[in-house]
This record gives sequence, structure tokens and C-alpha cells, in this order.
Amino acid sequence: LLFASILSIKMRLSSAFTIIRPQNRSTRSRLFRTLSNRLDGLDKPTVWHEFSPLAVKHGAINLGQGFPDWQPPDFAISAFQTALEGNNNQYARSAAHMKLAKVLSNKYGKRLNRSIDPETMVATACGCTNALYCALQGLLNPGDEVILIEPAFDIYHAQVAMAGGKARFVPLRPNEGAKSADEYYALDMEELESAISEKTKVLILNSPHNPTGKIFSREEMMGISDICKRHEGLTVISDEVYEHIIFEGEHVSFARLPDMWEKTLTLSSSGKTFSNTGWKVGWAVGPPHLVKAVAAVQQWVNFSIATPNQEAIADCLVKAEEPYVREGETYGSYYEYLSESYKEKRDLLISALLSANITPIVPNGGFFIIGDTSQLVCPDSYLNEVTEASHVPMTRDWALSRFLTKEVGVTAIPPSAFYSPSTCHLAGNTLRFAYCKDNGTIKEAHERLAAYKFDEQ
Repeated sequence: LLFASILSIKMRLSSAFTIIRPQNRSTRSRLFRTLSNRLDGLDKPTVWHEFSPLAVKHGAINLGQGFPDWQPPDFAISAFQTALEGNNNQYARSAAHMKLAKVLSNKYGKRLNRSIDPETMVATACGCTNALYCALQGLLNPGDEVILIEPAFDIYHAQVAMAGGKARFVPLRPNEGAKSADEYYALDMEELESAISEKTKVLILNSPHNPTGKIFSREEMMGISDICKRHEGLTVISDEVYEHIIFEGEHVSFARLPDMWEKTLTLSSSGKTFSNTGWKVGWAVGPPHLVKAVAAVQQWVNFSIATPNQEAIADCLVKAEEPYVREGETYGSYYEYLSESYKEKRDLLISALLSANITPIVPNGGFFIIGDTSQLVCPDSYLNEVTEASHVPMTRDWALSRFLTKEVGVTAIPPSAFYSPSTCHLAGNTLRFAYCKDNGTIKEAHERLAAYKFDEQ
């Protein structure tokens, strides 16, 4: 009798509900029509949904997603333990935990050469991603336009759409023959300015740049600032999460340029710097009228960021300025060690790519190398595939990344994921590889790439 009752209930439930099995794009479209128009296209699987599970399935070394595969420095772990043991277990101040706000005001005050009020010029968020989300929600009205420089981190476009804005894309143009990312990826200032209209509200600038590793030069930054001066209503959101991972050249904070402080909201976070992406502490620094956009949205979303996390990062930022000892070697600061260790990893990955006849476009900062794969043959069988996350038809870089994952055992990310449909062809002969991995992991990837007998053009 009990079994019959359960069976009857299950039959009634199955007739009342439809189990969603998104078998193809048209099916997904019909099933998800209840979602808001802002989410059109955003409910489908992303490049991350495809390649991370694919790497696991085929036992591939994942040089795709950009997160370190080692522990944070000892002083960060100690700072977190101390924060947990202290009186830091209740809500923080909504705009920012005051201790962290004061540390950030001091840090950016020195960098930007100005006095920064921790109460009105600093806001914290659940990582840089959340800081950007709050900023766009707080700044954009429906129909406002946002300039994105391609290739652009895919979250940018999605967050613009979710805020009711419209993305306008300006691609970095390849400078064939250049060997460094700084020179290879060129920004055409005339093309950039031509994309600005009376509806343009925001320009998102990312340097050091993901996915290319390009560091925008001071000359390029000045060119962008000249454009901003000619367009009074334009705000720049400067994403600087890779600010401390630089090998050659200098990192220029856009807000430091003449007359740009009032027009710039600077974003960063702790995750890349301290190898603790799971702690999710990000921040925004800028003039009160721009920081207010973040804080005003934050109070109605997360309300505040985890107090012990903010307390620990405040201590980490102070500690990182002090001399740092690692494996018996003393560095001027943790930041100095960070850059040197990542430069070593970058160089290891450059050797690995060259062993497979993939030409690295050498980055001067960040986590990633773009590799030119034009000398490799991508099998037709992969080019003819279609997946839920891919462009249609599948782009060469996407197909080649699937081939590398399944046949070679090394996973990269297809850079076309960071382009709009009209410009994704620019990524066709490239792949993005992450070197924020243990040296042993990169060396194993080298062995697999070197051992595989690639067909060449």
C-alpha cells in the first residue's frame, strides 16, 4: 500500500513538472523563456563549463582556467587564522571593513599620489567580479553603452547585459611580426574613439590584460586619457587585478594620469596576488561619486563582505611590503618574489609551447600566454563538431583546444570566447595557456606537447 501511494505521488508529480534536458539550442530557448530578457544568451554553458570537465574526463593537464594550484603564502594563512581567532565574526561595515579600507587608502594614496579618504573613497566586494557587477549596476541606465577592448574577459560582456547596458567592442589589432604581447596587440585610438557615442557611459580598461598579458604603455594610456577628456560623460573602470605580476616595463594606474582621478574607478583584488582566489576579497578605489555606485548596490546585495577575510587581507597587504624569505632566499618584498616566480613559470611554458611548434606571444605580466598555432593542423573531424558553448560554426581555436585536450592531454582555452561573433575570427590561430600552475605541472605539459607528433602546415 505504501509503495502504491509513493508511485501515485511520483506519477502526479511527473505530470505536473517538466524535467529540463537542454538537448539543443532551440530546446534551451523554449525552456528558458521565463528568464528575464537581460539573461538572453547568458543561461547557456560557457567555455569554462565545457573545458574544465573535458580536461577531467580525458585526464588532461588543465592549463585553461586561471587559478593557482598551490597554497597561499604562510603569512596569509597565519593572518586568516588570527582573524578567525579575533573578534571578526559578525557583519562588517557595509562599504568596507574599516581596517582594510585604511590599508587600501594608504596603499593607493602612495600609488596615485593623493590623499584617499577610507570612508568615502574605498569600497570592498566579493572579489573584483562583484566589485565590477556593483559598479555597472550603480552606473548604467538601460541602453547605456560600454566600450569593451577585445579580447575581453567574458564576464565583462555578461555583466554589462545584466545591468541593462549594451556592449560596444573595439578589438586589439594584431601587429604581425611582433614577438611581445605589448607590441603585438595594438589599440587603434581612432577606432576606439569612433566607437563612442552620446550613449557611451563607461570604458572598461584591463591592464595587465587578460587574456593576452599585454601591459598598456604610458603612451597608450595617455592616448586613452586624451579621448576621455574629449568625452566628458565617459567613466573608466580600470581592472588591475594583475597589478603585482609584471616582468618587464611598468604598470600605469590610469587614475594616476593627469585629470583622470575624477573619471576613474580602480578595481583590484587579493586572489591573484596572494594565491587565494577562494577568499573573494576585492575592492574599488576612486572619487566618492564613483565609489558610491559600488557601495550603494553592495548594501542591497551582499550587504557586506566576510569580516575575517577582510581582516586577513588587510594584514596581508601590510606584510607584502616587507622583506620576504622563501626557501632561504630573501626578496625585497613579497611582490618582488611574486613577479620573479611567475616569470620563471612563464619561461617554462614558453619552452613547452615551442616544443610543439606553437609560437608564444610573450606576455609581460599576468597569468597567461597566447600561443600562435598557425603551424599546426586541426583535424576536420574536430572542426565539424558543435557544442553548446561554442560558436556556430565552431571556430578553429575552439576545435583545436578540444583536440589538444582529448588527443594530447593538455587543455588550453580558445580565445574566441573573449571576442564578439563579428571579431572572433581574430582568435582563429591562437590559444590561451595559463602558467599560474606548479612548475612540475608545466613541465609535465611540456613532456606531453613535445612527445605528440603534430601534423604541421
